Amino acid sequence: MIHGTVDPAMSENTLIPPSSSPIGLPVAGVAPRFDWWPALVRVLSSIEAVRDGRAMYILLSAFSLAGLALASAQASFGRGSLIWATGQGAAALFVVFYGSNAAGLIMMDRAQGRPGRDVIQAVEDALGVGHRVLATLFVMGLAAAAVAGGLLGLYWLSSLPKIGHWLFVLVVPATVLVIGLVLVAGAAVVAPLTGPSVWDGASSIDSVRMLFHLIRERLLQAAVLVAGLSLVTGLTGAAASVIVLIGGRVMAEASVLVLGVDVNPEVLMAGLFGYGLHSINAQGIPKEALPYISAATVGGGVVFAVALVLPTLVYLRGVCEVYLALKASDDEA
Repeated sequence: MIHGTVDPAMSENTLIPPSSSPIGLPVAGVAPRFDWWPALVRVLSSIEAVRDGRAMYILLSAFSLAGLALASAQASFGRGSLIWATGQGAAALFVVFYGSNAAGLIMMDRAQGRPGRDVIQAVEDALGVGHRVLATLFVMGLAAAAVAGGLLGLYWLSSLPKIGHWLFVLVVPATVLVIGLVLVAGAAVVAPLTGPSVWDGASSIDSVRMLFHLIRERLLQAAVLVAGLSLVTGLTGAAASVIVLIGGRVMAEASVLVLGVDVNPEVLMAGLFGYGLHSINAQGIPKEALPYISAATVGGGVVFAVALVLPTLVYLRGVCEVYLALKASDDEA
């Protein structure tokens, strides 16, 4: 080697560390940093879901039909018809599940910037892919059951004489860590992201693989983004509740004053809290006020349904945004 010159091989191998790049580009073998700001912006943008009329129509219809089915189930149970009550309760779950999937498909279209499908097409597609969500949840439930079985096996080993108490020293921290990870994975990945993975077009097997991948590689990011989404959804629900309470109180006071309805204002607000006519004590209420109370209960029920749908829309759009943000980071990696 001549003084004053640098060996090219030495410069490549020694002057630049193999785990870094002089201009900040990703290096092979090093996972790129997760870009938090765009992901958080996508989660915050889920508030725009309250403007989606198609998804709102689907959810309102689904919740209304499910409410009628539950009311029928309660009436059947009161008559002692357990078979009818069970069938009507199952019908309510069926309507809510597939209605939510139909709205989720529309939300996925919006999140990906595609033209949203119409209501009929969304319902048909939900009937065709809803079973994938159930199959994925079933497989993930089996995995959780296998983990629980492994922990029970460790506890059984800890009950053996002589070595059991020594083994229990390791079982205690292992149990705490495993149960904690399983709970976080279920709350941050499995529960919120199973639907979006299917709505994005994944089969049941692909959805299971994607969820396990997110649990291994993106559990922290998913937990933070889902926590942020929960905050946004909670604020939306709180805002809707405040508006309903203030507007309902003004409506009730004005009704008593202008219409001359001689009842407690809270009676006219019963529908706003999801109560029906059967929950109102009719004793002491004038007969001429009953038609107004019935109308207020029906109208208040509509407002209650809208207030319930708004945070649901935000949540469905938000889980789609979280899934796409995590998926995009993996595509870049």
